[in-house]
Amino acid sequence: MTKKEIVKQISDKIGLTQLKTKDIVQQTFDAIVDALLEMGRIELRNFGVFEVKQRKARKARNPRTGERVDVPPKYVVTFKPGKEMEERVKKLTSLPVNLDGEGLILGDTDDVSKPGSSFNTPV
Repeated sequence: MTKKEIVKQISDKIGLTQLKTKDIVQQTFDAIVDALLEMGRIELRNFGVFEVKQRKARKARNPRTGERVDVPPKYVVTFKPGKEMEERVKKLTSLPVNLDGEGLILGDTDDVSKPGSSFNTPV
């Protein structure tokens, strides 16, 4: 499912235009990102918690050359689902997939190929 499909679904459900709904959805996503950048954590009750965490520096191996390389520390976003989401997912009898076998993908359809442009958690 793309962001465009989510906008259409919400628009149909609440009766706003898709243009206004798209703006609201985008503002919501922007607010989540801004909160993560400013506070490092955002808790959405019954949905989950997004948190910025720092991964430690580590040693890795270049798969082509076998050479050992130092990987510097970096910040990553983690997500822990809330109780309600956990309970609803536990009740699934099969994994929801679309025709091409992919799960939920949020983002503009032209951004799907960019790393970090999707939110791949089926709900």
